[in-house]
Amino acid sequence: MENVEGKWYQLLLVPQRRFTHREKPSSLMLLFRDVSKQKERDMEYQENLRRAAEEATLANAAKTDFLRRMSHDIRTPINGIRGMVQIADRFPNDAKKQAECRAKIMRSSDFLLELVNDVLDMSKLESGEMQLEEVPFNLNELLHDVGTLLSTQAQARGITYTITMEDKREKHVIGSPLHLRQIFQNIGGNAIKYGRAGGYVHATCSIVSQTENTVRYRFICEDNGCGMSEEYQKHMFEPFSQENSGARTTYQGTGLGLSIVKKLVDAMGGTVTVVSEKGVGTTFITEIPLKLDPAAFDAEKPEEEIDTTVFRGLHVLLVEDNEVNMEIAAFLLEDSGAEVTKAWNGAEGLEKFKASAPGTYDLILMDIMMPVMNGLEAAEKIRALDRPDSETVPIFAMTANAFSDDAARSRKAGMNEHLTKPLDLEKITKAVRKYCKKNSR
Repeated sequence: MENVEGKWYQLLLVPQRRFTHREKPSSLMLLFRDVSKQKERDMEYQENLRRAAEEATLANAAKTDFLRRMSHDIRTPINGIRGMVQIADRFPNDAKKQAECRAKIMRSSDFLLELVNDVLDMSKLESGEMQLEEVPFNLNELLHDVGTLLSTQAQARGITYTITMEDKREKHVIGSPLHLRQIFQNIGGNAIKYGRAGGYVHATCSIVSQTENTVRYRFICEDNGCGMSEEYQKHMFEPFSQENSGARTTYQGTGLGLSIVKKLVDAMGGTVTVVSEKGVGTTFITEIPLKLDPAAFDAEKPEEEIDTTVFRGLHVLLVEDNEVNMEIAAFLLEDSGAEVTKAWNGAEGLEKFKASAPGTYDLILMDIMMPVMNGLEAAEKIRALDRPDSETVPIFAMTANAFSDDAARSRKAGMNEHLTKPLDLEKITKAVRKYCKKNSR
């Protein structure tokens, strides 16, 4: 008996002749080819699985590292806040110690706020939900405000901070001031954070080029701090990257600041470059194009003084569901001379406004996220009421929702201003002066 299997084996491995046009390959050969292709597909599938598993492992490691960092950076200031409260309780009659503890509590809370803002901003940027504004603003004023904030931080660390506007001609521009401020504060804040006592941080703004409708600005921030190594500079814009990520005794943040800067600058159509040397210092050069504001006037408005007497005699409807936030806001208003009526959710605020005589309230301060009825719905319903003051009473959002799209939703609901928490009495005062006729000048 012939060894049929052997012949098929030889035929499959070493085909010796070509088939004529009338002949067809055997079904076994076609099967062999299919098996080979299937084997290739299996190998490719296994490779894809291996890569996916590798990426998942890296992602899990990054998530674990992020959670570890968050745990450290959240617990550290919380520990500071709780500890300072305990210390203050031990010295109830020592005014100096009380003031010292309050200052340290504020610093810790500032860090927590910065931490939350960075994480939320990064989430928005990564998901593509961050919306840039197109609003008119004064660049000089923005730089002055940022400079005031950074100067205070620098002074606390024994660092000299200066900022220079080299060309003040084109200062009325259109863009996203909230995010531009964030870029400057992140870059300048980093320079101060990693600076050395007795050192300096110097910022300048100049015009690179100009067309009929746009101006390209160059912002330079130079310091003589610790600098960055060449290796770290390759990764400095990556999320959560920090050159010294070991144990820390001071708040060094999450490593999101520069990543946020890069994404925002890219979104604005600008560029950011860095020159740095370890132990010598760092220079950030950021260029951003901004539109000129055609409606701007050349004459400068006189600087408005912050005068809380504008609150005297104002009757404010304060709508807030959080007891602590209600107490803080009510104290700020009443301490400045306002009369406050409290409502604990949007529905209660709406009913109190409806039940009042027209003109009773000079201002409504409205939280956004509340039970029963949120602030946006309450504002819409107030604006829709058939009474003379429903369209004219100023309504200010008073909220922890700090993104530009949150502000847009507030305006769409009929609110005049979007004030973010923690409340800033200076900003409330400016808004009151702008919208409340009583006591304004």
